Amino acid sequence: QVQLVESGGGLVQPGGSLRLSCGFSGRTFSAYTMGWFRQAPGKDREFVAAIRSSGGSAYYGNSMKGPFTLSRDRAKNTVNLEMSSLKPEDTATYYCAATGRLLIVSSMWDSGQYDAWGQGTQVTVSS
Repeated sequence: QVQLVESGGGLVQPGGSLRLSCGFSGRTFSAYTMGWFRQAPGKDREFVAAIRSSGGSAYYGNSMKGPFTLSRDRAKNTVNLEMSSLKPEDTATYYCAATGRLLIVSSMWDSGQYDAWGQGTQVTVSS
């Protein structure tokens, strides 16, 4: 069974940067598409970014490409989400997710396609 553990959240000032990491274990990392979602209080879960099992290009939610960069480290079985130019509206709990399904691009945003989830890490952007 896949286990995901997020780390790297915290409090950051507007305009600052954070790096979130997600450690993967329990199955073959290279067979899984990995994603990040976030959820702010009172709001629906929102797609942040995803990267296919084969690596290559990452896919981003609206307005996140540029400030956010997703990569996977095969040697460490982790995915890393680099976040810059953070704004108060980026405040949320960020969740790592994984799926063994071969997703088409238009399905990557769909949280229902992901089989495993981490516990989440809190990101607070505030002065």
